[in-house]
Amino acid sequence: MEKAEAVKKRAPVKTRRPPVGASPGTLIADPAARRSELRLTLISPQKFKTIENASIDDLNTHCDKWPVIWLDCTGLANIPLIEEIGRIFSLHPLALEDVVNTGQRPKVDFFEDHAFVVVRMIDDVTSHRYEQIAVFFGKNFVVTFQEREGDPFNPVRKRIESSAPNRLRARGADYLAYALIDAVVDSYFPPIEAAGDMVDGIEDEMLHTTHKHQMRQLHELRRDANVLKGVLWPMRDALATLIRNDVPYVKAETKIFLNDTLDHSLRLIELVETQRDMLTGLIEMHLSLSQARTNDVISYLTIVSVIFMPLTFLVGIWGMNFDPESSPWNMPELKAYYGYPASLLFMALVAFGLIAFFKWKKWL
Repeated sequence: MEKAEAVKKRAPVKTRRPPVGASPGTLIADPAARRSELRLTLISPQKFKTIENASIDDLNTHCDKWPVIWLDCTGLANIPLIEEIGRIFSLHPLALEDVVNTGQRPKVDFFEDHAFVVVRMIDDVTSHRYEQIAVFFGKNFVVTFQEREGDPFNPVRKRIESSAPNRLRARGADYLAYALIDAVVDSYFPPIEAAGDMVDGIEDEMLHTTHKHQMRQLHELRRDANVLKGVLWPMRDALATLIRNDVPYVKAETKIFLNDTLDHSLRLIELVETQRDMLTGLIEMHLSLSQARTNDVISYLTIVSVIFMPLTFLVGIWGMNFDPESSPWNMPELKAYYGYPASLLFMALVAFGLIAFFKWKKWL
């Protein structure tokens, strides 16, 4: 039990930075970065096309032939590839530097012909590992960069591939960028709701009995809630900035949908804040219950000690080496025929009398 619920040690999220004095926009790959792979999705209102393991040649071939292009780059190890993507779409070098230097806080930067959005998603629910996702979008393109495989974009891909008419193919790149950001935000609901169910379960368990492992679980859940709060608040600010700014490549109708995503982020923040308050209260409750249990144990031990104190006193007196032959004052009871059972009966009466007295005083 103890080993199974051992506290998980998590590596802190560190932001990689270029060497001191390096030129702004210098791209340096993380030695642990995954191999870069491209997935190109070409979108028009009537049809779509997906190219797995795409290349720069595929991008140059189809770049000007489709109304909307979505390029998804998984893995950040190939710096020349990332620089070439930046050249093709005229992405700002400072934004590309933030792409490869993972660990950025969620934010939005606006440039002349494109926007740069950084969001964070829960990459692995069991280990609570977070991953940075960078989204560039302009008039007719969306470029996403992920650290590794696995993302919440599959529902978006299925909507694009659907034969029925849908907004993702009929609207522009800004709506596709909204759908991707919305998918990342909504991916927080399952783990947060699962954490809420766990908190409720621990609370119900604590009302019956308290255990040491409950305190460890509560502290882990509160630490997770603090991490979520540190991610969701900047994400809310980034969404609000994206809605407030008036740039030509974000349409007014798309901002209406972004407002809905902003509402989702606010709801997530409220859930996390509620869980943090509940966890703080449960930790205090656990401490109080543990202290009360300790006090009960001490009370029971004190009562037992008080019961045995007079019995020990009597046994000590009767166990002294008196000689009733030398004097009538030297405990003639030692020669009594029923002395042994009489002494046991007397001690039992003393013990039961003390127990009855404690119950009458409501100490027991």
